[in-house]
Amino acid sequence: MTDQHRAGLTRRSGYPLDTMPFTDRLAATGTDFTRAHTANPTCVPARTSLLTGRFPSAHRVRQNSTARHACYERDLLDVLRDAGYRLHFAGKPHIHRGPEDFDAWAGPYWHTSGPQRSEEQRRFDAWLHALDHGPSETATPFPLEVQLPYRIVDDAIAQLDEAPTGQPGFFWVSFPEPHNPYQVPEPYFSLFAEEDVPERASGPEAAERKGGDHLWMRRLIESKRPGYDERWRRYAASYLGMLRLVDDQLERLVDAVGQRGRDTVVVLLSDHGDYVGEYGLQRKGAGLSDFLTRIPLVVAGPGVVAQQRDELVSLVDLLPTLCELLGLDVPAGVQGRSLAPLLAGEDVPVGEFASIYAEVGFGGARYRVDEHPPLHFDYAGTTYDELNSVTMSGGQRMVRAGDWKLVVDDEGRSELYHLGDDPAELCDLSEDGEHADRLLTLTRLLAAWMIRTGDELPTGAYRPKRVPHNWRWAEHAPPGLAELVGPAYGAAPPR
Repeated sequence: MTDQHRAGLTRRSGYPLDTMPFTDRLAATGTDFTRAHTANPTCVPARTSLLTGRFPSAHRVRQNSTARHACYERDLLDVLRDAGYRLHFAGKPHIHRGPEDFDAWAGPYWHTSGPQRSEEQRRFDAWLHALDHGPSETATPFPLEVQLPYRIVDDAIAQLDEAPTGQPGFFWVSFPEPHNPYQVPEPYFSLFAEEDVPERASGPEAAERKGGDHLWMRRLIESKRPGYDERWRRYAASYLGMLRLVDDQLERLVDAVGQRGRDTVVVLLSDHGDYVGEYGLQRKGAGLSDFLTRIPLVVAGPGVVAQQRDELVSLVDLLPTLCELLGLDVPAGVQGRSLAPLLAGEDVPVGEFASIYAEVGFGGARYRVDEHPPLHFDYAGTTYDELNSVTMSGGQRMVRAGDWKLVVDDEGRSELYHLGDDPAELCDLSEDGEHADRLLTLTRLLAAWMIRTGDELPTGAYRPKRVPHNWRWAEHAPPGLAELVGPAYGAAPPR
């Protein structure tokens, strides 16, 4: 698992630079979900959704500081432990579970530190911390071996060697990168020249145009780092270098698994994306643009067909997928859909995967652009916390169907975009009468998703109906969806 890893930045996905060659090769051997999404572009809510198979409004973790309040019946760790699996963890947690919930634990690693087993690791972590979550303008003056992904893979390989034979194992390897601070040593720092970084879809003027949370965040960053956007290509080049560094460590890890003869299904995904300069912004924090909600998702291994799938899927779908692959019951309250038939190359029921849903927001009333409440953390340096009370105030919900996307907030404002023509989501069509029917269809679809993701826990005397694969729209797709998405609507239901 990676952190803040934007989808669509590899050669296989159409990007002009070869950032992650191993990941592309892995995707070519398994199922590459090209339109996968997070449930929430925030670390802990997204990771809680991954483990529980529930959306944040159901598991109730809507910000990074509330993991301990996660609401669920049984999560992925419970399911695997009950099935006899030994549980291993190495890397960045940011989850509602702790070391006591695993049989082997190496961490915690954060974005500027990890377990320090040498003086050089200690000095590197101190250097990382001194970056104050900003970008480094020069190559990291430390060797590759002290980088956090390298150390995490070392720990994961040690766990592989120590794992008992004859017992199935779950190995969760979680990288803090390519999350900020943006830094890499040579040769990664110079691997992608600034002048070779492709032009972005939008610059700082887009934040001004979008207004609201985007404008507040743009002004916040500029006040903390004046003129930062003039160096956006350097930041982007370092981000791409971080992707290659992570890719090399992924290859080292997967090679180690293969050398030890383990029959393994590999799942590669991230919790959310990164602006990488779009709107004149870095990191994350405002809105539900595809730059933040789309994630890489690759599944490879025994029984997985080599294919690209364009269905709209979510990290919420992972728990029921693993349950079906292992022949286990899906816990009560799980809202995700099993992807097991898709991994086997089967046809998709009409409507089930033609749309996807995501959400964001801490709740409460919305702060205005001219309000300046305290940031989440009181930093002594010049950094800022992009997950602050302003850009995450209130709430937003999103539904995407084909290339159409609707975002609605808690004050009733709507934004309608056609991503095929407008990938940066700058042209709001919600007030265009020509698209009134589409707006109505998407509004109904969003309402259906919000009802569908309503929490059915706690269980009681009356038992909800369970359907195969948790596919709620396998037989009766939402009205108007076929006309909205056209050929992307899906194949006929398998017979």
